[in-house]
Amino acid sequence: MYRNKKIGIIGISITIIILIVLVIFSNGDTGSSFLENAASNLVMPIQNGLTYLKNKISGNDTFFTDINYLKEENEQLKQKNSELEQSLRELENIKTQNETLKEYLNLTEKYGEYKTIPGYVINKDISNYSKTIIINIGSKDGVAEKMTVIGDQGLVGHVVSVTDSTAKVQTIIDTASSISCSMSTTKEAIVCKGTLDNKSSLRAMYIPTDANIIQGDSIETSGLGGIYPKGIHIGTVKKITNTQNLTDRYALVETAVDFDKLDAVLVITN
Repeated sequence: MYRNKKIGIIGISITIIILIVLVIFSNGDTGSSFLENAASNLVMPIQNGLTYLKNKISGNDTFFTDINYLKEENEQLKQKNSELEQSLRELENIKTQNETLKEYLNLTEKYGEYKTIPGYVINKDISNYSKTIIINIGSKDGVAEKMTVIGDQGLVGHVVSVTDSTAKVQTIIDTASSISCSMSTTKEAIVCKGTLDNKSSLRAMYIPTDANIIQGDSIETSGLGGIYPKGIHIGTVKKITNTQNLTDRYALVETAVDFDKLDAVLVITN
């Protein structure tokens, strides 16, 4: 009897479930909603993942587009920077040319009594034993050996060799250079020679025993010796060295021309 009762309960339960299913499917809207909800719950995670992936890909495309744009912009900036640097160099060249022309003008005004040819230094050999310069004018410009070369502040040296378009100048600070000079105060004749240990000083020798040479005295060419005209400024006395023998005393003369900064020169042709 118990077994029959159990079977009856199971049958009732199955019947109830069947009735519920029939009700759900017989109601179109409710069934549709149920299916839609089930489909939505299944599809939405997949759709969200695909949407996320699409957005990431779109973002990467934008990133690479930005990179290409930045590269192009960088190249344009490099080009503009190169053009600005070129303009700056041109302005510097113009400035240098103007300064050189100004030096030429000052030189021609200062040494107006001489017939001169302007030039500028294109090379320097300022070592311990040789102190020469190369200028950009030569025989075709009227330059010849032994012609005097001057700068804005005073004597530079004389021409020792020429080509068609250049000339080599032995400066007064060269150790082989020897200049007949005179002192501005006493007008006594002395000789100035280049030194090994200094590229801006000369050694004044053969000072007369009765000459009163003083520090700060101006030294200029005496006109003797056949190379340098008289009266061209050389430098000033900066130190006097006395010896036991008065005939051996000497002085150091600081040159008026700064050979490290020498650029424009004049060659005296007369």
